[in-house]
Amino acid sequence: MIHKFRARGKNILLDVNSGGVHVIDDLTYDLLDVAEPPFAGECPPEAQERLSDQYGLEEIRECYSELRQLYEDGVLYSEDVYGEFADTAVMSPIKAMCLHIAHDCNLRCKYCFASTGDFGKGRKLMPFETGKAAIDFLLEKSVGRENLEVDFFGGEPLMNFDVVKQIVAYARSKEKEWGKHFSFTITTNGMLLDDENIAYINQEMKNVVLSIDGRREVNDRMRARVDGSGCYDKIVPNFQKLVEQRGDKEYYVRGTYTKYNLDFSQDVMHLYELGFDEISVEPVIEDPDREYALTEEDLDEIEKEYDRLVDRISQVKEQGKHINFFHFMIDLDQGPCVVKRLRGCGSGNEYVSITPDGDIYPCHQFVGHDEYRMGNLEEGTFREDIKKEFAGCHVYSKSSCRDCWAKFYCSGGCNANNYIYNGDIHKPYELSCKIQRKRLECAILLKVSEMLEEIEG
Repeated sequence: MIHKFRARGKNILLDVNSGGVHVIDDLTYDLLDVAEPPFAGECPPEAQERLSDQYGLEEIRECYSELRQLYEDGVLYSEDVYGEFADTAVMSPIKAMCLHIAHDCNLRCKYCFASTGDFGKGRKLMPFETGKAAIDFLLEKSVGRENLEVDFFGGEPLMNFDVVKQIVAYARSKEKEWGKHFSFTITTNGMLLDDENIAYINQEMKNVVLSIDGRREVNDRMRARVDGSGCYDKIVPNFQKLVEQRGDKEYYVRGTYTKYNLDFSQDVMHLYELGFDEISVEPVIEDPDREYALTEEDLDEIEKEYDRLVDRISQVKEQGKHINFFHFMIDLDQGPCVVKRLRGCGSGNEYVSITPDGDIYPCHQFVGHDEYRMGNLEEGTFREDIKKEFAGCHVYSKSSCRDCWAKFYCSGGCNANNYIYNGDIHKPYELSCKIQRKRLECAILLKVSEMLEEIEG
C-alpha cells in the first residue's frame, strides 16, 4: 500500500507498511496513477499511452524500470508484516494510570466531556485512601514493568492538591521496595496556580498540561468561570510563570478548536507569541447538534487552516526559533514500536482510569459509561474480560482501518470517541479520521522539508 500527496511544491510518497517516505518527481507521481504492482517486464503500453502527451516515451520507460527495481527491493508496496503481530502479547501489564483526583472544577467549559467536571456522577474529591489503593493496584498489576506513569486529572486537580502531594509521596516510598520508578503528569486549568504549587509541580511532575484555548476572545467564549466571566487574564500569567521556571522539563499548552475558531492557526501562533513553544490545539469532537460542533461541512476550511499552520510554523523554524506543534510530531526513521502502532494509547489494557469512588475505567473518557466499568478498588474487583476486549482492539480488528494509509500512525483512532459516537470501540469515527489524515500529511511534509534543508545545507 502507498499514499501520495502534493504539498508546498513537493510530491511526497509514503510506503505504508515500511514507513518509508520519498520525494518524487512529477513523472513518478503520475506514473503511479496508471501503473500498479506487480511491476514486471516493460512499462505497459496503456500506461505509456496515457502519459505520452506529457512526457517522452523513453523517460516513461526509464521511470517504470526504476519503480520496478524499488518494488523488487521491497521498498515500494512493501509487504505487510504487522498483521502477524496483531494478536500476539495481547494482554499486557498495566503501566499507566489516570487518577481523577477531583470530580469538580472551578470552570464551566461548554465543550467539557466531563460534564463540567463531575462526569455526571456528582461533585467530589478523591480521598487519599483511594489514591493509595490506586498506587497499590498499579504496583500489583504492573508485573515486569519498571517505569510507571500516573496522570493527575479532573475536573481540576489543584482543587485537591494536598492529596496529590500525599499520593506522590506514597508512590515514591514504594519505589525501592517494588523496584519501580514513577513518572507523574498533571493537567490544570491554571486558576489555582500560585508560587508554592508551581514550585512543587516543577519539581515532581515529569510533564504538565496547561489548558488554554488561545486568543482571549476564543478562550473566554468557551472556558468560563462559574459566574460566567472569562479566565484568560487569570491563567496566562500563571502559565507563563510556571513555564519560565520549569527549565527544560516537559510541558505543553493544550487548546481546542470548534466551529467558532476555524482559524485556529491564529490561536497556535498567539500561544507561541505568549512565550509557549510546546503547543497542542485539538478539534472538539462533539454531538453534531451542538452549535459549536465541527461537522463534515467544516472539513474544507479545517484542511486549509492546517496548511496555513504549516506555513506559519515553517516561518518560525526558518528564523532558527523553536516551536513544536503536538500533532505535527512524527518520526520518519523508526517510529513507535509495533504494539504502539497497532494499538495506540493502550486504553483498557496498559492504561486505566480511577475515579474518586475507586471505580476503574479503560480511560478518562469512558468514565460515566457504566457498561465499561472494569471494577472497583474497594470491592477488589477487576474485569479481565473488558481488559481482553481492549487488548484485542487494534488496526486489524477495525475494518475501516485495514485499507487506510494512516493506520500505523493513528493506531485506529480514539477508542472512546469510537464508542461514544459510533457505539463500538472497533468502529472509528470518520470525522476524526479525516482530520487526523490531514494532520499526518502536514506532519510528514514538515519533517521532509526539515530533512531536505539539512541535506542541502
